[in-house]
Amino acid sequence: MPLIQPSVMRRLVETFVASRPRAGMPKGSHAREAIRSLTDREREILTLVARGLTNEEIAGELIISPATVKTHVARIMGKLDAHDRAQLVVCAYESGLVSPRAN
Repeated sequence: MPLIQPSVMRRLVETFVASRPRAGMPKGSHAREAIRSLTDREREILTLVARGLTNEEIAGELIISPATVKTHVARIMGKLDAHDRAQLVVCAYESGLVSPRAN
């Protein structure tokens, strides 16, 4: 079980990203470049990770096995030089792949 529930992590990141100034964010540029290295399927899975879904939930939504999701997540982490799912979520938001939800 993760230390922080995926849905809680998503809300934390949304709040963090929404409160940051947009101008002059070099990390966003770097994140956008890194996102371009992903396949369409990897971007799709990253989007679902950023929404707070677990591997099992992603597998159910995409009708693939949880092991396949785990493989994709591992490849995404390698391509984005991320050490955990939290870093993936931050990268997804900084790149603009996902954006905070309006409350």
